[in-house]
Amino acid sequence: MRLILLGPPGAGKGTQAQHLVQRHGIVQLSTGDMLRAAVKAGTPVGLKAKDIMASGGLVPDEVVVGIIADRIEEADAKNGFILDGFPRTVPQAVALDKLLKSKGLALDAVIELRVNEGALLRRVETRIAEMKARGEAVRADDTPEVLSQRLANYRAQTEPLVDYYGEKRKLATIDGMKSIEEVTADIKRVLDALNESAAKPAKTRNKARKPVAKKAKAKKAVKAASAGRTAKKAKVAKKAAKKTVKKAAKKAAPKRAAAKKAKKSAKPAARKAKTTARKGAAKGARKGSKASSRPVKKVTKKPAKTARRLTKRG
Repeated sequence: MRLILLGPPGAGKGTQAQHLVQRHGIVQLSTGDMLRAAVKAGTPVGLKAKDIMASGGLVPDEVVVGIIADRIEEADAKNGFILDGFPRTVPQAVALDKLLKSKGLALDAVIELRVNEGALLRRVETRIAEMKARGEAVRADDTPEVLSQRLANYRAQTEPLVDYYGEKRKLATIDGMKSIEEVTADIKRVLDALNESAAKPAKTRNKARKPVAKKAKAKKAVKAASAGRTAKKAKVAKKAAKKTVKKAAKKAAPKRAAAKKAKKSAKPAARKAKTTARKGAAKGARKGSKASSRPVKKVTKKPAKTARRLTKRG
């Protein structure tokens, strides 16, 4: 079993790691311990790390990964391991995935111990007060100020690993605010479920997959057949529509031709009638003007003669 425990400082990772080591017979791999052991053993990677540490620099990720690669090859790590203090960043997690893949290995689970930071700070304050009350010396790195800084570093660098492993479906989150015994029991339930899933015979899993595969294949075939029938129907409907349009056009053609012919023949007759009407109107107008001018002259002359005759007679 290969595990990673995630959680801020003071979440109880060290305590839970010891329980897992005893229960599963695996080793806890601390990057700090591994670096010191590699330097002491004088391995090529250890010598490289020694020079960097002597100059006060930070050991690069590739050197740490190299040390882990050597360490997991040792006999006591064959049953599995718990990584402590690594990875701390997403790039380190990516490098670890590549290393395990190159060795034909993979992580079984990443256990996140989720805790309340305010509660952690109160725990430290209480512990310091109790130590002082007993007259015990308090470590310089075990203060609320130092813890606050370490928590800030965890949020900025390590907490993104929760999303990283969550997307890979490797993450299991445990309430770290419970008692030590309750947290241990919760982790046990998660790992037992993981073991049961891994222990299922391959044949059973394959049998479970086969009906699903057959069903999917049958569904695909039905869909294809349905699509074929639909296409055929559409083709037939298209042909029928074309035939109907042709028939309608054929029927309408004589009517359109007759209407066109009638319209064409009506045009000259209309023009002739119009011309005849204009000529008749003009002729009538000329006759009317002649008739109106002649009688006026005759009427004016006759009464004058008659008047003169009457005068003479009288």
